[in-house]
Amino acid sequence: MMNYVSVFNKINKTLEWFMIIIFGLLVIDVLFQVFSRYILGTSFTWTEEFARFALIWMTIIGAAYLNAKREHLSMDFLYQKFSEENQRKLSILIEVFIFLFALIVMVIGGLNLVYTTLHLEQLSGTLRIPLGYVYAVMPFSGFMIMCFSVYHISNIYSNKIL
Repeated sequence: MMNYVSVFNKINKTLEWFMIIIFGLLVIDVLFQVFSRYILGTSFTWTEEFARFALIWMTIIGAAYLNAKREHLSMDFLYQKFSEENQRKLSILIEVFIFLFALIVMVIGGLNLVYTTLHLEQLSGTLRIPLGYVYAVMPFSGFMIMCFSVYHISNIYSNKIL
């Protein structure tokens, strides 16, 4: 099990650094847009589109990262009222639902979206990059969430976490 823990931690660290890089590029992009607009007197249209795509990627990868850390938004008032054994069962059920959502909506739906946009050769308005590459973050993040859910279920089942 220790091997899975080290792989899990390395994946989390990689996602964390990837989000830091995206955020850094987003900050540089916005600062460049402000500088070019107010100092140079000209506006570059690609900066707005890049900022939008960076924010999409950071948000969706952030969802997988928070799922890995089990820090996603939840309302646990009713959950806290259950016995420890029922909390364990409910935690497994929740992880199964998260797994199924990630599989159906993010992976299957995301792959369909990526395939469709690549097949139709849709390009972004300003950067002229295939939109399928932008949307590829959806199935990637969904796959990561599925892996994290399996990891959490195994830990809950072995009484390591609730």
